[in-house]
Amino acid sequence: MLQQRINFITLGVSDLARSRRFYEQGLGWKASQRNSTEGVVFFQMPGGLVFALFPREELAKDAGISDTGSGFGGFSLAHNVHEQHEVAQVLQLAEQAGGTILKPAQDAFWGGYYGYFADPDGFTWEVAWNPSFGLSDKGEVILPE
Repeated sequence: MLQQRINFITLGVSDLARSRRFYEQGLGWKASQRNSTEGVVFFQMPGGLVFALFPREELAKDAGISDTGSGFGGFSLAHNVHEQHEVAQVLQLAEQAGGTILKPAQDAFWGGYYGYFADPDGFTWEVAWNPSFGLSDKGEVILPE
């Protein structure tokens, strides 16, 4: 049986320097200086997850697939917040950092509040406040049992 976990999320980006600036300078995330190099950038996330940026062409080559194609990739990343008003704040921060608002902050059919932005490579991020899911002090989602 495969253990239920995800250790890394790696985005294949078209311009590594631009993406690093977006996440570090624009969003205020801290890259691992010890392990990040000219060819890859790592961010330690809560709960042991690692978020990485890697040149798209090199990531495709590493996986043995073509790097061509565009449009919706069939997934989104999510950033949950503690309070409803934080959704609009995060969306504004992303836009100021060079992201694009895809859906402004609004009420959700499931009872929360959310919106979407795209990073400079078009990766889709949902920003959500969900009153049904708790968040730890570290920002880790706590699913109801």
